Amino acid sequence: RSSDLHPGTTVPTGCFGRKRRKIPAFTMAAQGKLLVLQNYIGGKFVPCSSYIPSFDPSTGEVHCRVPDSGRAEVEEAVSAAKAAFPGWSSKSPLERSQIMNKLADLIEHQLEEFAQAESKDQGKTITFARTVDIPRTVYNFRFFASCILHHTTECTQIGRA
Repeated sequence: RSSDLHPGTTVPTGCFGRKRRKIPAFTMAAQGKLLVLQNYIGGKFVPCSSYIPSFDPSTGEVHCRVPDSGRAEVEEAVSAAKAAFPGWSSKSPLERSQIMNKLADLIEHQLEEFAQAESKDQGKTITFARTVDIPRTVYNFRFFASCILHHTTECTQIGRA
């Protein structure tokens, strides 16, 4: 099926009963702009000091540039995580679960965009990304959101001393 092909793939003569044609590419790279990803640190996107190309396996062309994070970016991310920990850890298990389920909802509502990106990045068919990879991500968020509510430890606090 042509819907299984990656955008930008050239279809040879005779496939799908049509002449040679190119499946439209829906990316910034196809429009002459190269997507440049950034790190997400401390609640905001942060440019990186170094980038590496990410190649579309189906074409061999660079489709975006990804951060090649070094010591400075890692230290900034660790500091941001340490700063966020008190607020996150003070939330109840229910609140944390709700946040993780909200993330799952957001991914699920943007499934097609994530499937397109995953297909281009990994060279998988769009159908596989759409029916396996992205739904599995949603499932994982929901699974861990549920685990938060059912986690037990060896000791349980009963009231306050």
